[in-house]
Amino acid sequence: MKRLLFVLMITLVAGSVVAQPANRRRKPANTTQQNTQGQLTQRARLMFPTAIDMPEDVVWRRDIYREIDLTKDANGGLYYPVEPVGHDMNLFTYVFKLVQNGYVPAYEYRLDGNEVFTDSARVKFKTLLSDYHIFYEEKDGKIRVDNSDIPSQEVRLYYLKESAYYDQSNSTFHRKVLALCPVMLREDDFGGEAAKYPLFWVKYSDLEPFLSRQTVMTSSLNNAATMSMSDYFTLNMYSGKIYKTNNMLGRTLAQYCPTDTAMAKEQERIEEELAAFERGLFATSLRGDTANVDSTANTDEVKPVKETKKKKKTRRQRVSTSSGNTSSGGGTGSSPRISVRRQRH
Repeated sequence: MKRLLFVLMITLVAGSVVAQPANRRRKPANTTQQNTQGQLTQRARLMFPTAIDMPEDVVWRRDIYREIDLTKDANGGLYYPVEPVGHDMNLFTYVFKLVQNGYVPAYEYRLDGNEVFTDSARVKFKTLLSDYHIFYEEKDGKIRVDNSDIPSQEVRLYYLKESAYYDQSNSTFHRKVLALCPVMLREDDFGGEAAKYPLFWVKYSDLEPFLSRQTVMTSSLNNAATMSMSDYFTLNMYSGKIYKTNNMLGRTLAQYCPTDTAMAKEQERIEEELAAFERGLFATSLRGDTANVDSTANTDEVKPVKETKKKKKTRRQRVSTSSGNTSSGGGTGSSPRISVRRQRH
């Protein structure tokens, strides 16, 4: 009986040992499936040289919302090609595919126009397609959108939020992009003015690691002049009019500028304020450097004058000495000068 129980125990232990590796193999597989998105995102961030984040304790900062018109020459590289050609695609097609595959989260565009980057504000991709009547196919739980069905041709506008700030830790002035919102322009059946449909907000810090892999053309005359999209935004190569600034009343420019002329003047005023602030930062240091240079230059100019005076004194002393020597009957070389002096006396 004891021998039978011993055999049964050995059999049970052996069965658990054999079954254990299979369970261990199943768990990593499930974990890999769940974390594939996070691993790919982290890998992309490691491959990309992370840009400098904006410090939270800056002494001066101003948040600005711009309207980036892709029909302008400065922004045209973000619009073409409208449909992907090989690996080349425009900004919206690239962002659309990143959101579709779950690499970059998209957040809803609220009625007040402000962005909220919380889990409750995240947009479901399928809901986005249904709301804007974008054709798609779903198979085995996966959504597929053909390149010709991506409305990249209608996205001719972007809302961009940037922050201009002064970093007192290293005395530098920066302009950093914080968020992007593609805006779709759709004309109605009556041929009126195209209506604006802001699609979603994308956090630029989430998008930035992927933008380093995509290039944008920067010149219509030289097609070889290209740069990565991340450099394009980092260097502020885009051009856009201001339509809103963060203010205590939360108003846009259109709410307190009744006419287009007043709007244009207000936009110029804000741009001039930013430029004046930046000029003032560096003008102070330049004035200090100039003062140091002037003081050094004045010192250098004074020295030769003093030396000249000393030389004159030395010459006079020599003349007086030579005259004294002549009167005592020595030194024939200075006799003409002595005779002249005697004639004057």
